[in-house]
Amino acid sequence: MKKIKICSFLLVMMAALPGLGQTSRNVSKSGTAAGTFLEIGVGARAAALGGAFVSLANDATALYWNVAGVAKAERNEVVALHTEWLAGTSFDFVGLVLPVSDLGKFGVSITALNMDEMPVRTVEKPEGTGEFFDASDLAIGVSFSKQLIDRFGVGFTAKYIQQQIWHESASAFAIDFGTTFRTDLFGGMTIGAVITNFGTKMRMQGRDLRQFHRLDDTKLGSNERIPQNIDLDSWQLPLHFQFGASTELLRNENYNWTIAVDALHPSDNYESINLGSELAVRKTLFLRGGYQSLFLDEAEGGLSLGAGLKTTMLFSRAAAKIDYAYQDRGRLETVHVFSLGMEF
Repeated sequence: MKKIKICSFLLVMMAALPGLGQTSRNVSKSGTAAGTFLEIGVGARAAALGGAFVSLANDATALYWNVAGVAKAERNEVVALHTEWLAGTSFDFVGLVLPVSDLGKFGVSITALNMDEMPVRTVEKPEGTGEFFDASDLAIGVSFSKQLIDRFGVGFTAKYIQQQIWHESASAFAIDFGTTFRTDLFGGMTIGAVITNFGTKMRMQGRDLRQFHRLDDTKLGSNERIPQNIDLDSWQLPLHFQFGASTELLRNENYNWTIAVDALHPSDNYESINLGSELAVRKTLFLRGGYQSLFLDEAEGGLSLGAGLKTTMLFSRAAAKIDYAYQDRGRLETVHVFSLGMEF
């Protein structure tokens, strides 16, 4: 009874979090957060489901979507993905889940967003100075998850975040916290809730922010080498709350049909809804579809489709999972996501 009361209290607290710092519907606060690469979804399965994955996450990609889902893992699992993302950037993710007896489940994840080098251009040299610059984002997370009771799981992730452009960089620390709860409603509906990127602010610093200026342009002989440091503002991470539910509409020996819906409350945009559905054929072939950013003003998300295959490897208990997703990004480029996972 005491554990049930604790579970209920945590769910109420998670549900109340969106009300904190509520802003006007007329102000989206878009573009007011640092580290926005943290909002790029991970995994082809989740992408095909339109990001409606908080209550469904039960593999290594749960390290991103809802770390409480890691508690459902029964074996070691690793997942890796590479995506040619928008505007010539590339997005990569690697996650590893390690069950440790009855103590709980541990996980490690690495997320990276990179771009190719570009020439440095100035007013005096618009064709380039001969130098090149690049930019990259990195997040490294360590996670722990545990089933407190057979229906209720919790988890958290501590992560280090870094952004870099040429000689400037910024870093921060943050935590994610998630819960899952399986009910007796609607054939065993599962509820999930997660809050991510609760952490310190980021501020760019580096040698290019130290410059030299002339003291007084109106006076002959004025000192031309007066040093100054440009002090940039600090920016919050994109605090994100997501609440979702999923259930199986069909379950038999050959087919499992699951639907899911998630409600999103980000700190740097309006609220929106994600929808997803998955049909599993003998738990080997998976067909998926979804819709992202429903009801979001000026959304660049939309329809998503995908498929997956899970097969046991020859002469081994290990299982390989291959997933693909197509995402319509509106006025931006269409994105194709591939991910490869292995249970061992």
